[in-house]
Amino acid sequence: MGVAVTIVVLVAVLSLSVETCWSSSKVGNKPKGDEEEEIGGGGERLLRFSSSNGELRILQVADMHYGDGKTTPCVNVLPHQFKGCSDLNTTAFLQRIILAVNPHLIVFTDSPLSDTIGNQIKNIIPSRQTPIKVHYESFGTYCPSGDNIFGFDATDAATSMSAAFSPAILSNIPWVAVLGNHDQESTLSRQGVMKHIVGMKNTLSQFNPPEVHVIDGFGNYNLEVHGVEGSSFANKSVLNLYFLDSGDYSTVSSIPGYGWIKPSQQLWFQRTSMKLQRAYMNMPEAQKAPAPGLAYFHIPLPEFTSFDSSNFTGIKQEGISSASVNSGFFTTLVEAGDVKAVFTGHDHVNDFCGELTGIHLCYAGGFGYHAYGKAGWARRARVVVATLEKTENGGWGAVKSIKTWKHLDDKHLTVIDDQVLWSKRSAGKASSMETLSTSGSGPFSLL
Repeated sequence: MGVAVTIVVLVAVLSLSVETCWSSSKVGNKPKGDEEEEIGGGGERLLRFSSSNGELRILQVADMHYGDGKTTPCVNVLPHQFKGCSDLNTTAFLQRIILAVNPHLIVFTDSPLSDTIGNQIKNIIPSRQTPIKVHYESFGTYCPSGDNIFGFDATDAATSMSAAFSPAILSNIPWVAVLGNHDQESTLSRQGVMKHIVGMKNTLSQFNPPEVHVIDGFGNYNLEVHGVEGSSFANKSVLNLYFLDSGDYSTVSSIPGYGWIKPSQQLWFQRTSMKLQRAYMNMPEAQKAPAPGLAYFHIPLPEFTSFDSSNFTGIKQEGISSASVNSGFFTTLVEAGDVKAVFTGHDHVNDFCGELTGIHLCYAGGFGYHAYGKAGWARRARVVVATLEKTENGGWGAVKSIKTWKHLDDKHLTVIDDQVLWSKRSAGKASSMETLSTSGSGPFSLL
C-alpha cells in the first residue's frame, strides 16, 4: 500500500476509436495490417472487442509502491536478490508483463519522463529509437488500481508517477487508475494525485463522473466496452467496467482504520448500472439479462473474510485489511445484478479469488518490489479475459465467458490459478454459496 494506485492493466485485444465531445473526427477503421497508430491526445475513447478473436484482456497490477527509482530498495526479497534490487525491478516486470499478456506487437513511442527518474530507467524502457510495430487492433487498456507509488518514499509524487506508469505510457496502451490509501502521502494531495493522473498520456482515467456534482472521493467512473465493429452489438456496451475510490483512512474519529465506499458513490454506481442495463436490454438487439460488469477498487470489502482454503482459488497469507465498518457496498453490488467480479489490491500476500452470492471477490497479489511481500514468494499480476460468443452467421455476439489467471515474475512469467469467473451458459444458476457471510448487516454496521 504505497502512494497508492493499484494497477489494473486492461491489456486488451480490442479495436479502439477516438471520439471527442467537440469534434466528430475519429481515429479508427484503419485497414488491417502493419499500420502504426498513436493513441495520444485528449478526448473520449471507445473500447471495442477484437474482431479477430472476440477477446478483451485485462491486466491488473496492484500495489507497485513506486518510490524514487534506482535509489529506492526492494523489500522482502531473498538475501541473494537484495543487492541492486530497486524500483527498476518493478519497472522491468511491468514491461515484461505488458509484452507477454498482449499477443500482438506494440509500437513503443516516447513520452516525457522526469529527468531524474527517466535517466535512471532509460536502460529498461524502449525509446523512440527502438520502435516495435503493432497490428492496429491490438491496442489494450492499462488500468492501475491503487498504491502505485509509495508516498512516504516518493520525493516528488509527479515524478514518481511518471516513472511508475512509463512502461504503459510508452507501450501506447490506454490505461486507467484508481487511488489507494498512500497516494496522498507525498507532495500532492489526494485530489492533486488524481488530477495529475487524468492529465497523463494515454489514460482513460476520469477525475469523477461529470454528471454528478457531489460524490465522495476522486476517481469514480465507468468505461463501456462495445461489441465488434459491424456486428449487431457495435453500438451496445457488452461489458461494463466500474472504478471507485475506496478511500484512504476513516475520517470519523470514533471509527479507526481504513476508509470505505460511501453512500454517494454507491448511489452513483446504482444509477449508472441501471442506465447501462436499460440500454442493453432495450432495442435494438434487446437482451434478456444485463451485460456483465467488473468492478475495480483498492481496499477489499469486509466480505473478503467469507473465504478459506476450501472455497477460493489462490493463497491467503495475511488478514483482510478492510474498513472496520461495513458500508453495504457488497449488498449494493448483489442487488444491481450486473457485476460478476470485484478486483482489489491492498493486502499484498493475498492473491485468492472466491465466489460469494454470484460475485467473485479477487485479489491481484502484490506487484511492486518496494511494496511489502514475502521473501521467496514471487511478485505477480492478474489477467482477466472476456470472450464473445459466436453467432449463427459466424459473427461475434455478446460476452460468453470471463476467465482469470495470474502471472508470476519469474523466468517464464509462469501462469497459475486459471479459473472461470462467469459464463453465459451458467448464468442464472444458484451460486455455490447461498448466503451472505458478512460480519454485519445493512449500511455501516460495525464489524
